[in-house]
Amino acid sequence: MKILKYMAGCVLAAGVALTAIAAQAAEPIRIGEINSYSRLPAFLDPYKKGWELALEEVNAAGGIKGRPLEIIDRDDGGKPGNAVTIAEEMVSKEKVTLLTGTFLSNIGLAVTDFAKQNKVFFLAAEPLADAIVWKSGNRYTFRLRPSTTMQAAMLAKEAAKTGAKKWATVAPNYAYGKEAVAAFKKELTKLVPDAEFVEEQWPTVFKIDAGPVVRAVEAAKPDGIFNVTFGGDLAQFVREGNLRGTFENRTVVSLLSGEPEYLEPLKGEAPRGWIVTGYPQGAVDTPEHKAFFDAYMKKWGEAPKLGSIVGYNVIASLAALLNKADAYDTETLVDTMKGLEVMSPSGKFVFRAQDHQSTMGAWVGKTDVKDGAGVMVDWFYADGADYQPSDEEVKAMRPAD
Repeated sequence: MKILKYMAGCVLAAGVALTAIAAQAAEPIRIGEINSYSRLPAFLDPYKKGWELALEEVNAAGGIKGRPLEIIDRDDGGKPGNAVTIAEEMVSKEKVTLLTGTFLSNIGLAVTDFAKQNKVFFLAAEPLADAIVWKSGNRYTFRLRPSTTMQAAMLAKEAAKTGAKKWATVAPNYAYGKEAVAAFKKELTKLVPDAEFVEEQWPTVFKIDAGPVVRAVEAAKPDGIFNVTFGGDLAQFVREGNLRGTFENRTVVSLLSGEPEYLEPLKGEAPRGWIVTGYPQGAVDTPEHKAFFDAYMKKWGEAPKLGSIVGYNVIASLAALLNKADAYDTETLVDTMKGLEVMSPSGKFVFRAQDHQSTMGAWVGKTDVKDGAGVMVDWFYADGADYQPSDEEVKAMRPAD
């Protein structure tokens, strides 16, 4: 009898131990996601729907090595200080494995610095400032979307074909806008050495006074205009320019303006013939994009936007990372992320080891109006790998890890 009781006790103890191990194995992997949801809903609402779809798919397929993926998302209100405070709380209290998100470049740079100082893995999803992976780059920060220099190079290549020589620029007066203008100038003058820039306008982001901006551009009599405004600033710039005929008989090259988030609100007022980066939505017919498009439509009852793809690709990237990593400490995650290949609705891309920038590309085309709505036509997909700086250039721009 004593032997039976002893054996029963052993079985019970073993069962408890196995239950504890199983429970530990099933604990969710927590990811902290920080973004300006209330400040930029036009882009970030679709972005969130994109990552929610990807998260649902990952967990439906068994999660990460049997563990569910959990996203803890917080709104930074468009303020860098808030983002850093949230990052601190997520790491110290929520015990997240890593951080991701951010939209505005100044917020992305603030969290980039937090990641460096605290040795926390951070995947910057949307901010485009080159400094995130170059001047302010560090071992712990990676970036998903193609940078300002990459997208400016895509546009400069098309602008060079137009014959425009005298250019005016309009860009928000902060890191993203300044870097975009500098990159476009650099890339265009490589292709058109006699190009000149005769006017620069630097409106405060989200506070453009479009009338004086448009008048200053007109007074300079440029052949072409390079525009970097977005959101409500873009809408005001377009409406004022349309009213005055500013864009007629001029080449206009515009960063991001083909994205449905910014094109759709303009409806029939959308410009025609602008050379843009953006997203032609349902016109993309690759198998991986069609599967994403159909799943998104089924879940949300609406077509995805560019933000939707970015959000989806964030989770696709992190799932690929976590599935490949042997452990989830920060140093292992960083080492695993270097050179990581990711399959996504926009095709395969790689996180470069030399600067932590992904090779995710962008669609380039022209704007038009069809059935009273702004659309993107004559487009092609520009592979980000074709618009990256050389290893030598990266070494000159980026601090050693």
